[in-house]
Amino acid sequence: MVTNTSGKKKTAIARATVSDGEGRVRINSTPIELVEPEMSRLKMLEPFRIADAELREQVDIDVTVEGGGFAGQADAVRTAISRGLVEFFGDAELRDAFMEFDRTLLVNDVRQPEPKKWGGPGARARYQKSYR
Repeated sequence: MVTNTSGKKKTAIARATVSDGEGRVRINSTPIELVEPEMSRLKMLEPFRIADAELREQVDIDVTVEGGGFAGQADAVRTAISRGLVEFFGDAELRDAFMEFDRTLLVNDVRQPEPKKWGGPGARARYQKSYR
């Protein structure tokens, strides 16, 4: 059985494929243990800390992630992995455990930057003016 899921954060999009296997997790064809920086790796491994160790050993997960920066990609990957595990095993207890720990494990963060407006360098900041 194969399950395809996705996760988003800002402009980063992660697509995960969960299939039967022996516990391999790859991010853009790289083992998750080699992902740098370390904080991103720890963020990506959060779903496995909540789920049982036996669950990870039953599946192989291949994730492709593009767009955004390393922090946004890490959040998108953890969402895609969590959704994939819940969908693959169909386990309501696992879904509830993820939701109790952090809702963004299963639900995309929809916040986006505010668009820039005229009269200033950004969304809210205005250009300074001086008369003398």
